[in-house]
Amino acid sequence: MLGLLVEQPRHGYDLEKVIEERGVRAWTALGFSSIYYLLDKLARRGLIEATGAPSSGKSRATFRVTASGRELCAAATREALTTLTPMRARVLIAMANSPGLPDADVVTGLTRRLDALRKQLAEVRTARSRQEPLPPAASAIFDYSEAMLKADFGWTETTLGTLTKETAVEKYDVKKTHKELYSPPSRAFTVVDVPEFRYIAVDGRGDPNTSPAYANAIEALYGVAYALKFASKRTLGRDFVVGPLEGLWRADDPTVFVTRRKEMWEWTMMISQPAWITEDMVQGAVDNVSKKKAIPALGDIRLLTLVEGTCVQILHIGSYDDETPILDRLHNRYLPENGLTFNGDHHEIYLSDARRTPPAKLKTILRQPVKTR
Repeated sequence: MLGLLVEQPRHGYDLEKVIEERGVRAWTALGFSSIYYLLDKLARRGLIEATGAPSSGKSRATFRVTASGRELCAAATREALTTLTPMRARVLIAMANSPGLPDADVVTGLTRRLDALRKQLAEVRTARSRQEPLPPAASAIFDYSEAMLKADFGWTETTLGTLTKETAVEKYDVKKTHKELYSPPSRAFTVVDVPEFRYIAVDGRGDPNTSPAYANAIEALYGVAYALKFASKRTLGRDFVVGPLEGLWRADDPTVFVTRRKEMWEWTMMISQPAWITEDMVQGAVDNVSKKKAIPALGDIRLLTLVEGTCVQILHIGSYDDETPILDRLHNRYLPENGLTFNGDHHEIYLSDARRTPPAKLKTILRQPVKTR
Protein backbone atom coordinates (compact mmCIF):
# COMPACT_ATOMS: atom_id res chain seq x y z
CA MET A 1 0.00 0.00 0.00
CA LEU A 2 2.76 2.39 0.95
CA GLY A 3 4.62 1.60 -2.26
CA LEU A 4 1.58 2.35 -4.41
CA LEU A 5 1.28 5.75 -2.76
CA VAL A 6 5.00 6.40 -3.29
CA GLU A 7 4.32 6.07 -7.02
CA GLN A 8 1.70 8.84 -6.87
CA PRO A 9 -1.07 10.18 -4.61
CA ARG A 10 -4.21 8.02 -4.79
CA HIS A 11 -7.59 7.61 -3.17
CA GLY A 12 -9.16 4.31 -2.12
CA TYR A 13 -10.87 3.53 -5.41
CA ASP A 14 -7.67 4.27 -7.35
CA LEU A 15 -5.80 1.83 -5.10
CA GLU A 16 -8.46 -0.87 -5.62
CA LYS A 17 -8.24 -0.42 -9.40
CA VAL A 18 -4.45 -0.68 -9.63
CA ILE A 19 -4.40 -3.65 -7.21
CA GLU A 20 -6.89 -5.47 -9.43
CA GLU A 21 -5.15 -4.55 -12.70
CA ARG A 22 -1.72 -5.67 -11.53
CA GLY A 23 -2.94 -8.97 -10.14
CA VAL A 24 -1.70 -8.11 -6.65
CA ARG A 25 -4.23 -10.44 -5.04
CA ALA A 26 -2.48 -13.40 -6.68
CA TRP A 27 0.32 -12.98 -4.13
CA THR A 28 -1.19 -11.11 -1.18
CA ALA A 29 -4.50 -11.29 0.69
CA LEU A 30 -5.70 -7.69 0.50
CA GLY A 31 -9.47 -7.23 0.54
CA PHE A 32 -11.27 -4.12 -0.67
CA SER A 33 -12.40 -3.21 2.85
CA SER A 34 -8.83 -3.60 4.14
CA ILE A 35 -7.64 -0.71 1.95
CA TYR A 36 -9.39 1.92 4.10
CA TYR A 37 -8.29 0.27 7.31
CA LEU A 38 -4.67 0.41 6.14
CA LEU A 39 -4.99 4.01 4.94
CA ASP A 40 -6.20 5.04 8.42
CA LYS A 41 -3.41 3.06 10.05
CA LEU A 42 -0.71 4.57 7.83
CA ALA A 43 -2.10 8.07 8.40
CA ARG A 44 -2.09 7.62 12.20
CA ARG A 45 1.58 6.62 12.01
CA GLY A 46 2.37 9.75 10.03
CA LEU A 47 3.50 7.79 6.96
CA ILE A 48 0.82 9.27 4.67
CA GLU A 49 -1.40 12.36 4.73
CA ALA A 50 -4.55 13.54 3.03
CA THR A 51 -3.94 16.13 0.30
CA GLY A 52 -7.18 17.97 1.06
CA ALA A 53 -10.78 17.57 2.22
CA PRO A 54 -12.57 14.65 0.53
CA SER A 55 -15.12 15.66 -2.08
CA SER A 56 -17.71 12.99 -1.13
CA GLY A 57 -16.76 11.11 2.01
CA LYS A 58 -13.61 9.37 3.20
CA SER A 59 -13.53 6.98 0.23
CA ARG A 60 -12.65 9.88 -2.10
CA ALA A 61 -9.93 11.38 0.10
CA THR A 62 -6.62 11.40 -1.77
CA PHE A 63 -3.50 10.42 0.20
CA ARG A 64 0.18 11.08 -0.45
CA VAL A 65 3.30 9.73 1.23
CA THR A 66 5.13 11.82 3.83
CA ALA A 67 8.92 12.02 4.00
CA SER A 68 9.04 9.48 6.84
CA GLY A 69 6.73 7.19 4.87
CA ARG A 70 8.98 7.40 1.84
CA GLU A 71 12.05 6.55 3.93
CA LEU A 72 10.32 3.61 5.62
CA CYS A 73 9.11 2.23 2.27
CA ALA A 74 12.62 2.48 0.81
CA ALA A 75 14.19 0.68 3.78
CA ALA A 76 11.53 -2.08 3.74
CA THR A 77 11.98 -2.51 0.00
CA ARG A 78 15.77 -2.96 0.33
CA GLU A 79 15.20 -5.57 3.04
CA ALA A 80 12.50 -7.42 1.07
CA LEU A 81 14.71 -7.66 -2.03
CA THR A 82 17.18 -9.90 -0.18
CA THR A 83 14.73 -11.94 1.93
CA LEU A 84 13.91 -15.46 0.73
CA THR A 85 10.24 -16.48 0.52
CA PRO A 86 9.35 -18.78 3.44
CA MET A 87 8.11 -22.28 2.48
CA ARG A 88 4.60 -22.21 3.95
CA ALA A 89 2.50 -23.75 1.17
CA ARG A 90 -0.44 -25.73 2.55
CA VAL A 91 0.26 -28.49 0.06
CA LEU A 92 3.36 -29.33 2.12
CA ILE A 93 1.11 -30.01 5.12
CA ALA A 94 -1.11 -32.11 2.87
CA MET A 95 1.79 -34.21 1.59
CA ALA A 96 3.09 -34.70 5.13
CA ASN A 97 -0.31 -36.09 6.13
CA SER A 98 -1.11 -37.91 2.87
CA PRO A 99 -0.07 -41.37 4.14
CA GLY A 100 -3.31 -41.30 6.16
CA LEU A 101 -5.45 -41.07 3.00
CA PRO A 102 -6.28 -43.66 0.33
CA ASP A 103 -4.03 -43.24 -2.72
CA ALA A 104 -7.07 -42.44 -4.86
CA ASP A 105 -7.89 -39.42 -2.66
CA VAL A 106 -4.34 -38.08 -2.97
CA VAL A 107 -4.44 -38.52 -6.75
CA THR A 108 -7.81 -36.75 -6.93
CA GLY A 109 -6.56 -33.84 -4.81
CA LEU A 110 -3.39 -33.36 -6.85
CA THR A 111 -5.32 -33.64 -10.11
CA ARG A 112 -7.70 -30.89 -9.00
CA ARG A 113 -4.71 -28.82 -7.84
CA LEU A 114 -3.21 -29.18 -11.31
CA ASP A 115 -6.43 -27.91 -12.89
CA ALA A 116 -6.57 -24.93 -10.50
CA LEU A 117 -2.94 -24.01 -11.22
CA ARG A 118 -3.56 -24.21 -14.96
CA LYS A 119 -6.52 -21.83 -14.66
CA GLN A 120 -4.68 -19.41 -12.36
CA LEU A 121 -1.70 -19.28 -14.70
CA ALA A 122 -4.04 -18.46 -17.59
CA GLU A 123 -5.66 -15.68 -15.53
CA VAL A 124 -2.29 -14.11 -14.68
CA ARG A 125 -1.23 -14.19 -18.33
CA THR A 126 -4.54 -12.63 -19.40
CA ALA A 127 -4.20 -9.85 -16.81
CA ARG A 128 -0.68 -9.19 -18.05
CA SER A 129 -1.62 -9.03 -21.73
CA ARG A 130 -4.39 -6.50 -21.00
CA GLN A 131 -1.83 -4.02 -19.67
CA GLU A 132 1.09 -4.45 -22.07
CA PRO A 133 3.45 -2.70 -22.43
CA LEU A 134 4.31 -2.71 -18.72
CA PRO A 135 7.01 -0.77 -16.87
CA PRO A 136 9.99 -2.95 -15.86
CA ALA A 137 8.93 -3.26 -12.20
CA ALA A 138 5.37 -4.35 -13.02
CA SER A 139 6.69 -6.74 -15.66
CA ALA A 140 9.03 -8.30 -13.10
CA ILE A 141 6.11 -8.88 -10.72
CA PHE A 142 4.18 -10.76 -13.39
CA ASP A 143 7.36 -12.70 -14.30
CA TYR A 144 7.67 -13.83 -10.70
CA SER A 145 4.00 -14.80 -10.41
CA GLU A 146 4.23 -16.86 -13.60
CA ALA A 147 7.49 -18.49 -12.54
CA MET A 148 6.06 -19.53 -9.16
CA LEU A 149 2.89 -20.91 -10.72
CA LYS A 150 4.85 -22.80 -13.39
CA ALA A 151 7.17 -24.24 -10.74
CA ASP A 152 4.17 -25.33 -8.64
CA PHE A 153 2.52 -26.80 -11.74
CA GLY A 154 5.69 -28.73 -12.63
CA TRP A 155 6.06 -30.07 -9.09
CA THR A 156 2.40 -31.11 -8.92
CA GLU A 157 2.54 -32.78 -12.33
CA THR A 158 5.72 -34.71 -11.44
CA THR A 159 4.39 -35.77 -8.02
CA LEU A 160 1.09 -36.86 -9.53
CA GLY A 161 2.87 -38.84 -12.25
CA THR A 162 5.06 -40.62 -9.71
CA LEU A 163 2.11 -41.45 -7.48
CA THR A 164 -0.08 -42.75 -10.32
CA LYS A 165 2.71 -44.99 -11.62
CA GLU A 166 3.20 -46.44 -8.14
CA THR A 167 -0.51 -47.09 -7.60
CA ALA A 168 -1.45 -48.29 -11.09
CA VAL A 169 -0.78 -51.94 -10.25
CA GLU A 170 -4.11 -53.15 -11.65
CA LYS A 171 -7.07 -51.68 -13.45
CA TYR A 172 -9.70 -49.93 -11.39
CA ASP A 173 -13.01 -51.77 -11.76
CA VAL A 174 -15.99 -50.20 -10.02
CA LYS A 175 -17.80 -53.57 -9.89
CA LYS A 176 -14.89 -55.16 -8.00
CA THR A 177 -14.03 -52.18 -5.80
CA HIS A 178 -17.67 -51.88 -4.71
CA LYS A 179 -18.68 -55.50 -5.04
CA GLU A 180 -21.42 -55.21 -2.41
CA LEU A 181 -23.17 -52.58 -4.55
CA TYR A 182 -22.89 -54.41 -7.86
CA SER A 183 -23.77 -57.99 -6.85
CA PRO A 184 -27.06 -57.96 -4.90
CA PRO A 185 -29.20 -61.10 -4.49
CA SER A 186 -32.17 -61.65 -6.80
CA ARG A 187 -34.63 -63.07 -4.27
CA ALA A 188 -34.75 -60.40 -1.57
CA PHE A 189 -34.35 -56.66 -1.23
CA THR A 190 -31.16 -55.54 0.52
CA VAL A 191 -30.31 -52.22 2.15
CA VAL A 192 -26.96 -50.67 1.19
CA ASP A 193 -25.18 -47.38 1.82
CA VAL A 194 -24.04 -45.88 -1.48
CA PRO A 195 -21.14 -43.40 -1.22
CA GLU A 196 -20.30 -40.56 -3.61
CA PHE A 197 -19.79 -41.65 -7.22
CA ARG A 198 -18.83 -39.65 -10.29
CA TYR A 199 -20.37 -40.30 -13.69
CA ILE A 200 -20.38 -38.96 -17.19
CA ALA A 201 -24.06 -38.37 -17.86
CA VAL A 202 -26.63 -37.24 -20.43
CA ASP A 203 -30.20 -36.16 -19.61
CA GLY A 204 -33.26 -36.86 -21.77
CA ARG A 205 -36.90 -37.82 -22.00
CA GLY A 206 -39.00 -40.43 -23.80
CA ASP A 207 -39.30 -44.12 -24.60
CA PRO A 208 -35.80 -45.66 -24.57
CA ASN A 209 -36.93 -48.19 -27.20
CA THR A 210 -37.91 -45.58 -29.79
CA SER A 211 -36.39 -42.22 -28.80
CA PRO A 212 -33.49 -41.06 -31.05
CA ALA A 213 -32.28 -38.93 -28.13
CA TYR A 214 -31.80 -42.07 -26.02
CA ALA A 215 -29.80 -43.85 -28.73
CA ASN A 216 -27.65 -40.75 -29.25
CA ALA A 217 -27.01 -40.47 -25.50
CA ILE A 218 -25.80 -44.10 -25.26
CA GLU A 219 -23.52 -43.73 -28.27
CA ALA A 220 -22.01 -40.52 -26.90
CA LEU A 221 -21.50 -41.96 -23.41
CA TYR A 222 -19.63 -45.04 -24.59
CA GLY A 223 -17.53 -43.02 -27.03
CA VAL A 224 -16.43 -40.61 -24.31
CA ALA A 225 -16.02 -43.38 -21.69
CA TYR A 226 -13.49 -45.24 -23.85
CA ALA A 227 -11.75 -42.00 -24.83
CA LEU A 228 -11.33 -41.21 -21.12
CA LYS A 229 -10.00 -44.71 -20.43
CA PHE A 230 -7.32 -44.39 -23.12
CA ALA A 231 -6.41 -40.81 -22.14
CA SER A 232 -6.09 -41.79 -18.47
CA LYS A 233 -3.78 -44.66 -19.31
CA ARG A 234 -1.70 -42.56 -21.71
CA THR A 235 -1.33 -39.37 -19.64
CA LEU A 236 -1.65 -40.61 -16.04
CA GLY A 237 -0.54 -44.21 -16.32
CA ARG A 238 -3.84 -45.27 -14.73
CA ASP A 239 -6.12 -47.75 -16.43
CA PHE A 240 -9.69 -48.71 -15.58
CA VAL A 241 -12.47 -50.95 -16.77
CA VAL A 242 -15.31 -49.02 -18.40
CA GLY A 243 -18.24 -49.41 -16.03
CA PRO A 244 -21.71 -50.66 -16.92
CA LEU A 245 -24.38 -48.40 -18.30
CA GLU A 246 -26.57 -46.97 -15.53
CA GLY A 247 -29.73 -44.91 -15.58
CA LEU A 248 -31.70 -42.62 -13.30
CA TRP A 249 -35.41 -42.63 -14.08
CA ARG A 250 -38.00 -40.12 -12.95
CA ALA A 251 -41.49 -38.81 -13.77
CA ASP A 252 -43.99 -36.36 -12.34
CA ASP A 253 -46.26 -39.37 -11.74
CA PRO A 254 -44.21 -42.35 -10.45
CA THR A 255 -47.02 -44.78 -11.39
CA VAL A 256 -46.01 -44.48 -15.07
CA PHE A 257 -43.14 -46.87 -14.31
CA VAL A 258 -45.51 -49.56 -13.11
CA THR A 259 -47.93 -48.96 -16.01
CA ARG A 260 -44.94 -48.82 -18.42
CA ARG A 261 -46.00 -45.54 -20.03
CA LYS A 262 -42.50 -45.03 -21.35
CA GLU A 263 -43.19 -41.85 -23.32
CA MET A 264 -43.60 -40.08 -19.93
CA TRP A 265 -40.25 -41.22 -18.56
CA GLU A 266 -37.41 -38.78 -17.93
CA TRP A 267 -33.91 -40.22 -17.65
CA THR A 268 -30.26 -39.55 -16.97
CA MET A 269 -28.06 -42.19 -18.57
CA MET A 270 -24.55 -42.46 -17.17
CA ILE A 271 -21.32 -44.45 -16.82
CA SER A 272 -19.32 -44.35 -13.58
CA GLN A 273 -15.83 -42.82 -13.58
CA PRO A 274 -12.79 -43.17 -11.30
CA ALA A 275 -12.29 -40.33 -8.82
CA TRP A 276 -9.29 -38.97 -10.73
CA ILE A 277 -11.28 -38.10 -13.85
CA THR A 278 -11.70 -34.30 -14.06
CA GLU A 279 -13.90 -31.84 -15.93
CA ASP A 280 -10.99 -30.95 -18.22
CA MET A 281 -10.38 -34.62 -19.03
CA VAL A 282 -14.05 -35.10 -19.90
CA GLN A 283 -14.04 -32.05 -22.17
CA GLY A 284 -10.86 -33.29 -23.83
CA ALA A 285 -12.47 -36.69 -24.44
CA VAL A 286 -15.60 -35.05 -25.87
CA ASP A 287 -13.43 -32.97 -28.23
CA ASN A 288 -11.49 -36.04 -29.37
CA VAL A 289 -14.63 -38.07 -30.09
CA SER A 290 -16.28 -35.16 -31.93
CA LYS A 291 -13.33 -35.02 -34.35
CA LYS A 292 -13.98 -38.62 -35.38
CA LYS A 293 -17.76 -38.75 -35.45
CA ALA A 294 -20.70 -36.36 -35.23
CA ILE A 295 -22.88 -37.56 -32.35
CA PRO A 296 -25.66 -35.09 -31.41
CA ALA A 297 -25.51 -35.83 -27.67
CA LEU A 298 -21.78 -35.16 -27.26
CA GLY A 299 -22.46 -31.56 -26.33
CA ASP A 300 -24.83 -32.68 -23.57
CA ILE A 301 -22.33 -34.85 -21.70
CA ARG A 302 -21.54 -33.61 -18.19
CA LEU A 303 -19.59 -34.85 -15.19
CA LEU A 304 -22.12 -35.73 -12.48
CA THR A 305 -21.42 -36.28 -8.78
CA LEU A 306 -24.09 -38.38 -7.11
CA VAL A 307 -24.51 -39.27 -3.42
CA GLU A 308 -27.48 -41.60 -2.93
CA GLY A 309 -26.88 -42.69 0.66
CA THR A 310 -29.24 -45.37 2.00
CA CYS A 311 -30.76 -47.44 -0.80
CA VAL A 312 -32.82 -50.59 -1.27
CA GLN A 313 -31.78 -52.76 -4.20
CA ILE A 314 -32.35 -56.14 -5.83
CA LEU A 315 -31.09 -58.02 -8.89
CA HIS A 316 -33.69 -58.51 -11.61
CA ILE A 317 -33.10 -61.29 -14.13
CA GLY A 318 -35.23 -61.04 -17.26
CA SER A 319 -36.68 -58.56 -19.70
CA TYR A 320 -36.80 -54.91 -18.74
CA ASP A 321 -40.57 -54.97 -19.24
CA ASP A 322 -40.84 -57.71 -16.61
CA GLU A 323 -39.63 -55.37 -13.84
CA THR A 324 -43.19 -54.29 -13.02
CA PRO A 325 -43.99 -56.94 -10.34
CA ILE A 326 -40.71 -56.23 -8.50
CA LEU A 327 -41.27 -52.46 -8.58
CA ASP A 328 -44.85 -52.93 -7.41
CA ARG A 329 -43.64 -55.09 -4.51
CA LEU A 330 -40.95 -52.53 -3.64
CA HIS A 331 -43.23 -49.49 -3.80
CA ASN A 332 -46.39 -50.89 -2.27
CA ARG A 333 -45.16 -53.56 0.15
CA TYR A 334 -41.49 -53.42 1.14
CA LEU A 335 -41.15 -49.65 1.63
CA PRO A 336 -44.42 -49.16 3.62
CA GLU A 337 -43.82 -52.26 5.73
CA ASN A 338 -40.34 -51.02 6.70
CA GLY A 339 -41.32 -47.39 7.34
CA LEU A 340 -39.42 -46.13 4.30
CA THR A 341 -40.21 -43.74 1.47
CA PHE A 342 -38.54 -42.46 -1.71
CA ASN A 343 -35.45 -40.26 -1.44
CA GLY A 344 -34.24 -39.91 -5.01
CA ASP A 345 -34.57 -41.20 -8.54
CA HIS A 346 -35.16 -44.84 -9.43
CA HIS A 347 -31.71 -46.19 -10.41
CA GLU A 348 -31.01 -49.08 -12.76
CA ILE A 349 -27.61 -50.67 -13.45
CA TYR A 350 -27.40 -52.77 -16.62
CA LEU A 351 -24.95 -55.61 -16.04
CA SER A 352 -25.72 -57.32 -19.36
CA ASP A 353 -25.19 -56.21 -22.96
CA ALA A 354 -28.72 -56.12 -24.34
CA ARG A 355 -27.39 -56.54 -27.89
CA ARG A 356 -25.86 -59.93 -27.11
CA THR A 357 -27.97 -61.28 -24.23
CA PRO A 358 -31.39 -62.92 -24.60
CA PRO A 359 -34.10 -60.88 -22.81
CA ALA A 360 -34.78 -63.72 -20.35
CA LYS A 361 -31.18 -63.63 -19.15
CA LEU A 362 -30.66 -59.87 -18.81
CA LYS A 363 -29.29 -58.86 -15.41
CA THR A 364 -30.33 -55.47 -14.05
CA ILE A 365 -29.82 -54.00 -10.58
CA LEU A 366 -32.89 -52.07 -9.44
CA ARG A 367 -31.91 -49.49 -6.82
CA GLN A 368 -34.07 -46.99 -4.94
CA PRO A 369 -32.68 -44.31 -2.57
CA VAL A 370 -34.84 -44.23 0.57
CA LYS A 371 -35.35 -42.43 3.85
CA THR A 372 -37.39 -43.03 6.99
CA ARG A 373 -40.97 -41.82 6.80
